[in-house]
Amino acid sequence: MPENSSCSSAAGCSKESCEGCANNQNAGGIKKEPMNAASRIRKVIGVISGKGGVGKSFVTVSLACAMQKAGYRVGIMDADITGPSVPKMLGLHGQVYGTEDGMVPMEAENGIKVMSVNLILEDEGAPVIWRGPVIAGVVKQFWNETVWGDLDYLFVDMPPGTGDVPLTVFQSLPVDGVVIVTSPQELVQMIVEKAYNMAQMMQIPVLGIVENFSYLKCPDCGKEIRLFGESKADEAAERLGVPVIARLPLDPAFAQKADEGAFASMDVSYLQKGVDLLKS
Repeated sequence: MPENSSCSSAAGCSKESCEGCANNQNAGGIKKEPMNAASRIRKVIGVISGKGGVGKSFVTVSLACAMQKAGYRVGIMDADITGPSVPKMLGLHGQVYGTEDGMVPMEAENGIKVMSVNLILEDEGAPVIWRGPVIAGVVKQFWNETVWGDLDYLFVDMPPGTGDVPLTVFQSLPVDGVVIVTSPQELVQMIVEKAYNMAQMMQIPVLGIVENFSYLKCPDCGKEIRLFGESKADEAAERLGVPVIARLPLDPAFAQKADEGAFASMDVSYLQKGVDLLKS
C-alpha cells in the first residue's frame, strides 16, 4: 500500500521512502481535512477489519455504547457507505437536517450522535451505487460538514479491507488509533496482518484486537462451543505486539437487540477492557 497515493511513483512507495519524498505534504501523509468549525472532538478511533462479515459494526456500536455508559460524549461516523448498519442498530430512521453550520447528526436514545449515508437518503433501502471518489468525498463531508458539537470520542466504522475509504479516513482525519476486529478462523487472522500493516504504513497506532464469534455458550449446560475453531487471538496479538481487548461470544441476544434497533439497552460490560484502554 503506498504511503502517499498522490505521488506519481506511488506504486513503489514504502513508509520509509515516503517520509522524505517531496510529494509528501505533511511529513507522513496527506494534509488533514479541517474539522467542522462547530465541532470539538478530543479523540478519533477507527474500527477496521481485513475482510467483511466479522462484526465490525457490532464492535463499533458496542465500544461507543460502552464509552457512553462510562460517562463520555460519543459519536459514530458510519463510513461503511455502501453497507451502513449503525443507524438500524440504534433505532435511527429518517433524514438529518442542515443548518448554516452543517449537517446535524441524529442522536440515539442514549445520546450517541450518528452520521450515516442512510440518514441522508430519501429511501434507506436504496442501494448506494457510487464510485470510489464520490464515496471518499462523502466520508470527508461526514467530518468537515457535520456539526458534531462537543465529543470526547468519535468512532469511525470503516468498510472492510484496505481500499478507498480506509485510506481516505487515515489520510484525511486525525485518527488517534484503530481497533482491529477479527474472528477465530486462521484465514481471517492472515487478513488481520494486512489491516495492521496498512495502519502502520499510515502511522496510525493499533490499539488492540477484538475477536468476535469466539464461542457459543450452550443455553443448557453453559459449555463454550468453539464453532470456528480455537481462538488465535493471543497468537496474532503477540505477533503484532498489541493487546487482545475482548473475545466476544456468538449470542442471539445481540442480533435480536440489533434487529429491534435497541442496541443501546445492551449490557456492554464485555468491552470493559476496551473502555480502560481508551481512557488511558
